[in-house]
Amino acid sequence: MKHIRLLLITCLLCLPVLNTSAHADELTNLLTGKTADTAASTDKVISTGASTQSDKKIRQRLQSIFSELDALKTVSISVNNGVVTLDGEVDSSATESKALQFARQVEGVVEVENNLSINRSLGKRLQNTGNKLLVMGQQTIAALPLLLLALLVFLLFWLLGGWISRRQSLFRRISPNYFIANLLGQITHLLFIMLGLVLALNLLDATALLGTILGAAGIVGLAVGFAVRDTVENYIASILLSVRNPFEVNDLVKIDSFEGNVASLNSRATILISPDGNHIRIPNATVFKAIITNFTRNPERRFQFDVGVDTGQNLLAAQTLAMETLQSMPGVLEEPKPLVLIEALGDSNVQLRIFGWVDQRQHNFGKVRSEAIRGVKQAFDRAGIVMPEPIYNLRINQQTETAPTETPQVASAEDRREVQDVSADHTIEDKVRQEQSQSDSTNLLTPQAPKE
Repeated sequence: MKHIRLLLITCLLCLPVLNTSAHADELTNLLTGKTADTAASTDKVISTGASTQSDKKIRQRLQSIFSELDALKTVSISVNNGVVTLDGEVDSSATESKALQFARQVEGVVEVENNLSINRSLGKRLQNTGNKLLVMGQQTIAALPLLLLALLVFLLFWLLGGWISRRQSLFRRISPNYFIANLLGQITHLLFIMLGLVLALNLLDATALLGTILGAAGIVGLAVGFAVRDTVENYIASILLSVRNPFEVNDLVKIDSFEGNVASLNSRATILISPDGNHIRIPNATVFKAIITNFTRNPERRFQFDVGVDTGQNLLAAQTLAMETLQSMPGVLEEPKPLVLIEALGDSNVQLRIFGWVDQRQHNFGKVRSEAIRGVKQAFDRAGIVMPEPIYNLRINQQTETAPTETPQVASAEDRREVQDVSADHTIEDKVRQEQSQSDSTNLLTPQAPKE
């Protein structure tokens, strides 16, 4: 408040320096709360034939107008040479502006002097407010049947739209995708709500209000959109993923650095079950933008591993033996054929890279690869093909203890059969089926959806 007072005092001190009446009038109007009088139009021609008779006509015309309005009946009017002076007390600034406007519109008026004062009595204001509330109440009671009819129409369209949106069989004919069909139902419900709102406002003769409502809804929607941008992005990604499924249930996929069997795709995220049995929840926006590797889409999958042999060995014989070993192993496909390539020539060994193909529908990929490594190693041992080992320099102290020799244990035939079993492992697939049976959310992965 101190700063405001200082600013006002400074402005008052500067008025004589400015020497302009316009600034003084504006400041006076600001401090007194009066509205500024509209300046006389410079295009208006002042007649030279003004007389007492014309002043009397102006006064009579204004008095007849003011007498018809309760708020202006107490206003005193005097006219001299076309200059109208208004005196008295009015209830509000709006009434004051109305009186000035009427005076300026009368023919022959040159200028209007405003001597009106606004009544700021508390009792008078309360009385006026009470009268306005009474009038509003009477108008509301009179319009109550129309209000009830408009509300009934709006509720009827709301309920009808909700009933139609729940008829999923109707929308499934348009789109077999559950998510898209549900989205069409929600849009239909929204359209019925908007139609009911328009009809209700039309009954109330308030259609102009609809533009205001839509504008406010647009602003609120924009603000909410920025606030929940990630949620909206996930929702749109869910729509796109449900339209064209990049994978199916139980497909083994790798999404960025996450690998597992697909359990479900809902409206927010994709659920994977990792080989360790853990649940991995990935937002659909990440899935849509990620690099996806689907190991199940093509049932034939290639494995590889490296074997080092001594530089003095016959490389062609080692390659032939490794290929024959893979061709005789269960689980390794004959077509495409296994492949053995020389990958690199090192200081003390030659590195062979061995490739083989597995049908994942019949055999377990990891087990077949494990058996292939074991079989090639055993074949090389029997053929006397040396696989160099790292060389270490050991310093042995004189005080050494002789470690007890352990008798190597020989695996039983049953253990060997279990280790060498390369049949398909359905543990994770069973977990996915169990997850689907226990889940309450809708899975957007459907056999009817197009596949990428």
